[in-house]
Amino acid sequence: MILYFTSPIGLGHASRDIAIASAFDPIFITGEPAYTHLKEHGFKAINAYRRIDIKTRNGLFANKFSWLLDYISYYRECKERASIILKEYNPHLVIADEDFAALSVSSCKKVLITDIFETRFLHGFGSLLEKAMNKRLKKIIDTADLVIAPMNGNDHDNIVYTGPIVRKIDKSRDELRKEFGFDGKVIVASIGGTSAGKFLLDAVIKAYTVIKDKARLIIVAGPSLDYDYEHYSYINNLHEMIYAADLLVSLAGRSTIDEAKVYGTPSIFIPIKGHFEQEENAREEGFEFDDIHRLDKLMLEYLDRDRCIRAENGVDKAI
Repeated sequence: MILYFTSPIGLGHASRDIAIASAFDPIFITGEPAYTHLKEHGFKAINAYRRIDIKTRNGLFANKFSWLLDYISYYRECKERASIILKEYNPHLVIADEDFAALSVSSCKKVLITDIFETRFLHGFGSLLEKAMNKRLKKIIDTADLVIAPMNGNDHDNIVYTGPIVRKIDKSRDELRKEFGFDGKVIVASIGGTSAGKFLLDAVIKAYTVIKDKARLIIVAGPSLDYDYEHYSYINNLHEMIYAADLLVSLAGRSTIDEAKVYGTPSIFIPIKGHFEQEENAREEGFEFDDIHRLDKLMLEYLDRDRCIRAENGVDKAI
């Protein structure tokens, strides 16, 4: 029996876990929107965790200290839920994709998947609380039998660096473009499973009014948002749409960046301002938050870029 605990914050964790779990038959424990995403792909899943989202104001990560306090409360709730589930199922292996709560209460063999080894959200007095949390995080990481890091690096201790982990695509790009009805240049704008990226979609639409004769715009916005443009609230094969598109515009979440790099799709990544992880991810790809003010020029430039695979898929190494 394998229990696979997946962080429900966004869809990125669940997307890379689908790539890994296709090799075996685990039971997933998570919350929305990851729960629906996993069920859509035919996996057994338990909807055990409440949803916790980042709130933004004009693109800025708002009330970070309050969010951290809520996350600590969420972490404690997850420990209680995970403890109950672990006792009920008595697994021989627990896999946790950034579900540190489940790992902290598991006594069997443990595998952690993470690209976060510490957080750096806060400054000043609030950073003292974050430092204490990071010490706890390091202890959890150290107790894992194996840590899979889906990024580049040198293996050490219990940590194995696999590079990006994304879902494999069996169809050709031409086949997918035909299935999606793509004719001519296509821009896909996506913000994952939350409404935190609404600021980016608003900016994309504003920029698109300047260049709309150059390409077709498709928005994947999540169920809480609605737009008059061609809009999907959710599709379970967004990775294939990213592969088929000529340009992706997205928040700077690692999983989406990894998909674009492995599939070779030209991309623009705008981070949530004040979100240290997204800002670092965007910087590595050559972007920053202020690029949102020149999206029309960037979109025209990247529409004309040739496709280029920028990373190999590390899913086989992870498995």
